[in-house]
Parts: sequence; C-alpha cells; structure tokens
Amino acid sequence: MKFKYLLFFITFFTTTFLFSQKVNTDSLLVVTNKLISVEKNYDKAITLSHIAIKNAPNYLDFHLALGRSYKMKNEIDSARYYFNYVIDKNPKYKEAFTYLTQLEIEQKNSSAALTTIDKALLLYPEEKEFQLLKLRAINLNEDTKKTVDYLTVLIEKYPADQNLKDQLYDIKLVSYADRIGVSNNRTSFNRDGVGPWNLTSVQFVKQLKKVTLIGRYNYTDRQSNKSSILNGSQYEVESYIKTSKTNYSYLSMGFSDDKVFPKVRLSYSFFQNLGNSWESELGIRYNKFINNENYSAALGFGKYIGPGWLNIKSYMQLNQKKPYPSFSATYRYYFNTRFDYFSVSSGYGTSPDERETIADFENRISLNSFRIGVGYNKVMWKKFILGAQTGFNRQEYTPSKYQNELNISLQLQYIL
Repeated sequence: MKFKYLLFFITFFTTTFLFSQKVNTDSLLVVTNKLISVEKNYDKAITLSHIAIKNAPNYLDFHLALGRSYKMKNEIDSARYYFNYVIDKNPKYKEAFTYLTQLEIEQKNSSAALTTIDKALLLYPEEKEFQLLKLRAINLNEDTKKTVDYLTVLIEKYPADQNLKDQLYDIKLVSYADRIGVSNNRTSFNRDGVGPWNLTSVQFVKQLKKVTLIGRYNYTDRQSNKSSILNGSQYEVESYIKTSKTNYSYLSMGFSDDKVFPKVRLSYSFFQNLGNSWESELGIRYNKFINNENYSAALGFGKYIGPGWLNIKSYMQLNQKKPYPSFSATYRYYFNTRFDYFSVSSGYGTSPDERETIADFENRISLNSFRIGVGYNKVMWKKFILGAQTGFNRQEYTPSKYQNELNISLQLQYIL
C-alpha cells in the first residue's frame, strides 16, 4: 500500500510539474508573439525565445518566433536559419514555409523562393496560400509568359476568384496584349473642290516578351466634288525591339504601287533611357516617291511627369537645299493603363510621320503649317480599346495662301 501511495504522489507531482511547465511555456509564447506583432520589441522577443528553448528545446514555435524577429531586424541569414530549422524538424508547420518564402521574395531571390514553395506544395498541393505565393515568386523573374501560364492554371482551379482574373487582364493589357484593330481618319478642307480625304487602316499587333510586331494595311481615297480622284493601298510592317533594360528600337517598312502613297517608306528610331524619367530618340526617315526621294532626321525627348508623359520632337530634311524643320509637342495624361489616356498636341511644319498627308510631303515641307489636336483613349469592357482624336491644321497650300484642315480619327481595337 505504501508503494502504491508513493507511486501515486510521484505521478501526481510529475504530471502537475509538466502541466505547469507547459502552461508557463504557452504563456511565454503568447507574450513573445505579442512582443513581435504588437509591441515591435524584437530584441526582447529574441531573449524570451532563447530562454524558452533552453527549457523546451523541441518547442518549435519559439524557433519560428526567432525567425520572425530576426527577419524584422533585417538579419536575413539568422531568420533564414530558424525558418529552415523548423521546416527540417517538422514540415507540418505551414507557417514556416510561408515566412521563408515571403522572406526570399522580399530579398528578390526567386530561385530560393520557388524551391521553398515547391517543397511546401509537395506536402500541401491544395493549399491556395502556397499557390499564390508561388505566383509572386514567378513574378520576380519578369517572365510574362510563365506568369500568364500559371495564372491561367490558377483561374481554372479557382474560377470564382476575380482577383486572379484581374491580374491576368492587367498583365495582358500592359505587356502581352495581342490585338486587332481598325481606324479611319477623315480630313475635311474649307476650300471648294478639295476633299474630303479618307484613310482607313486595319492592323494586327503581336506582342512578345521583347518584340512587338505590327502588320497594317492602309487604304486612302481622296475626293473632289463628291467624286474619287485618287486612291490606293499601302502595306506596312512595324516593330518595337527591346535591346536592353535601358533602350529599344523602332523599325518600320511600307510599300505601295499607288501614287497616293510613297513607293517605299522606311523608318528607324533608337530610344535611350536617360534616367530620372527622361528618354531620348534619334532616328531617320526615308520616303521614295515616283520622281524623287527624301531623307529626314528625327530628334526627340520624352519625360514622364507623374501619371503624364510629355514628348517634344523635331525633324530636319537631309537632302534638301534647306532643312525645313518641323516641331511637335504631345502630352498624354494616363489614367489606368497605357491604353487609357487623354492627349493634347501642337506643332509646326510637316513631318514624314504624318500618314494622312504623306503623298503631299514634298510639296508641304517648304510651306507653313500650324496645328493643334486633342485625343482620348479608353479601355471598355476589358476587351475593347476605343480612341478618338481631332486636330485642326492651318496649312499654307501655296505661298501666302492658307486653307483650314480638320482631321477626325476613330479607332477600335479588340484585345485577343
């Protein structure tokens, strides 16, 4: 009987001690987490965590607390050590995967973040939080196609998640927006027997990671007294090529067998990021007509000012007796995407980039021209881009004689 009572008291006191220790350790963890999340006293949280680990070395929550505290103190190697320690000892601690992946994402370490989150997804393949973290890790690589592919997988798995759909839409709109479009430009004149002129274009835009390709068909019809007097077609190919993180090139080729367009039209511009939101452009334009040809140099500067963009550009003729300069200034105020903006423009002279009057380029470059314009572009229903521009041009058509020209342009594009 004495032995039974002794055994009972030993068991009772041992259980009471262990229970008391567990309660004290749990209480200490509550205090430690409060120090981290509420009071932001990371040094004290580290001290308490080390004390707790001495008494309960297998209590992994304190190792997790150490990782969180060191992360907030920006002691990355220490934080990484404790998160990995928890994962190695017990991968059931999902929080350790989350904290470590977030740490690697913040450090822009895509490879380590993907390694960690892939290990987590092997253990918990249906954990949505881990899938969203993997999406963030993929985004670090700036590989638009991989991001779009993984987003597409997630949308199939979570069709009701509107946030995922919005992310995919935003990426396609900004970086990966293949589209088809049609536009019409109508130019009216205040001289009897002149105009209107109509220029209609159909285009396809293919946007790749570093290259944008544009194919365009143009048809123009010039009328006089309600009868067509000149019409024709032109085929164009354009490309924007990103050559590095700080520069890109623009190339354009156009061909036509009709008098209303140049026989050959070639354009090239090199754009360089100058830092502090500045950009420069240096380019050349070539137009070959039936009886002559023309070379022009282009020089421009652009500046991003908050949500707006200001561009100033000039052209000079290279194979003429005089340079016949032209100047233009354009300001765009962006709202949401690069396709949502309001624009105003003004200019002097005739440039080789004006498609609607390019057939008269040789006649106009030596004459005065004063122009102003406004425009508005808007993405509608996440699939259509609507655009409208209007411009007024006071054009000298023969020395000392002027005509007024009114341009109205409408565009519609469909995002594929």
